[in-house]
Amino acid sequence: MTQTETAKASQPILVDEHKVACDGGGGVLGHPKVWYEIGAAGDVICEYCGAHYVLKGGPKDKTR
Repeated sequence: MTQTETAKASQPILVDEHKVACDGGGGVLGHPKVWYEIGAAGDVICEYCGAHYVLKGGPKDKTR
């Protein structure tokens, strides 16, 4: 995992929807767009880059 990927993985991305898309955020340097469904756990981690998506108001949301 690169430094950028490690930084992404350590900072959760709060989202409003249960379905999220990730493309690595690097344009042509990113990865193929993949879609994830956030389930009962309240979060999902991208298998390509390690981005950690957390559902706002869900069980893993530390801001509430």
